[in-house]
Amino acid sequence: MKDPDWDPVPLIAGSGGVLTEELRTSHAGRRALMLTRNENPTEFLALADTMDIQVVEIVAQRGRSDKRTHLGRGRLEAIRDELRMAPESHPWFGIDLVLVNANLSARQLVNMTDMLQCETWDRVRLLLELFTQHASSVEARNQVRIARLNADRNVLRELVNRETTGERLGYGAGGRTGWNVALNALNRELKTLRGRQRRYSRAIKERQRQRRASGARTVGLAGYTNAGKSSLFASLCGKPVIVEDRYFSTLETTVGRMQFSPRVLLVDTIGFIDDIPSDLLDAFSATLKESLECDLLLLLLDCSDPVEEVIRKFETSRRELFDRSDPDAGSYDLLVVLTKQDSCSESHVVAVNHALDSFGVSETILTSSTSSEGIEHLRSNILTRLHGPPISFLVSPPNSASDRPIAAIESEIRRNSMVGERRMSDEGLHLVAWIDPADWVRLNRSLGDRIHREVDQPSQAE
Repeated sequence: MKDPDWDPVPLIAGSGGVLTEELRTSHAGRRALMLTRNENPTEFLALADTMDIQVVEIVAQRGRSDKRTHLGRGRLEAIRDELRMAPESHPWFGIDLVLVNANLSARQLVNMTDMLQCETWDRVRLLLELFTQHASSVEARNQVRIARLNADRNVLRELVNRETTGERLGYGAGGRTGWNVALNALNRELKTLRGRQRRYSRAIKERQRQRRASGARTVGLAGYTNAGKSSLFASLCGKPVIVEDRYFSTLETTVGRMQFSPRVLLVDTIGFIDDIPSDLLDAFSATLKESLECDLLLLLLDCSDPVEEVIRKFETSRRELFDRSDPDAGSYDLLVVLTKQDSCSESHVVAVNHALDSFGVSETILTSSTSSEGIEHLRSNILTRLHGPPISFLVSPPNSASDRPIAAIESEIRRNSMVGERRMSDEGLHLVAWIDPADWVRLNRSLGDRIHREVDQPSQAE
């Protein structure tokens, strides 16, 4: 039996301000009750499933959100009583977590926790726990920690406001000094973490500067979480990354060279999701900028979604991209890629393309990372957008023993271009390749009459 005088320390991060005795680092297998008003619970259920949390039942209440408790006080008291008295035969028996499908204010979160007497998470708290579990790199953990502390600070301020409202017996009697110590410690840690984030941002900018100086082109991957960005990244560059059919399996930036193209870099990063507060997403601003500040941006849409959902995600993603783009960096080239082709019918693809066409999207690339359909077509389209159409040229055989062999010249060409076709003949080596105009001029200058541009012929590379 607990000591009635025992006063536990409030556990803020990941618990919604509830008073608990221990911190849980794994939530797999937990049973939860979901509360919602007018919101669609599908995405929230998918987030809970990603954490292996079983949602036993969804309790809905229509109407406006209450400023103090989100749901009505009477409904919350009825839920609390039923949770307390649920026998073993009751579906709610063993529930120790309440999920609220909304972005609650700190006041609402604390009040709901007090009324329900059960650990309570809103969308932000669920995402923070999910981010914490999936953050693997130092940079990602730093960003998640900043986001958690920002959320904790809002709850702490609400708790301080409660403790210091009304009459008190004397200085510190209401716990004000203790709360201020906690807030000061939290602010000090936030300052330290933000300093690290600024250094991380400077490192990203330096990497981008070095890439531009070397002539490398960057292709960013953007879109909703679980749209297939990491799968497409792995298909295009062959670099192993975490590929899971789960939300937010990628939280940090992954950069890889596109296969067969020495100076085209792909950047995979965190995906979008509905109703993320701006201050939460701001913690990942450095990671997002590395993907968005690029020469070509691929906007990925899950083609297997219903047409209305594809359009909604397209509009939301495009708005988010333009809001977060750097006005000083100029506009970027945008290419819409429809993923998961193998999961939908041809008529559905036609309907999606027709709907996108009404929004000014005249060209889309259909792909499937599972069956590799459309991957080579996408690769060709990327290279054409970055370097222009492929060109055909001939490398002449050496005229004397002192001339460079064809193999050495081909090696130099491949270091500066993407070769699509190769054919030997009596005239020499015929190549079809994507190459930057500046690189073509430089090759002509260094190789002289050994390289000749041919009349373009239709080829597979085109």
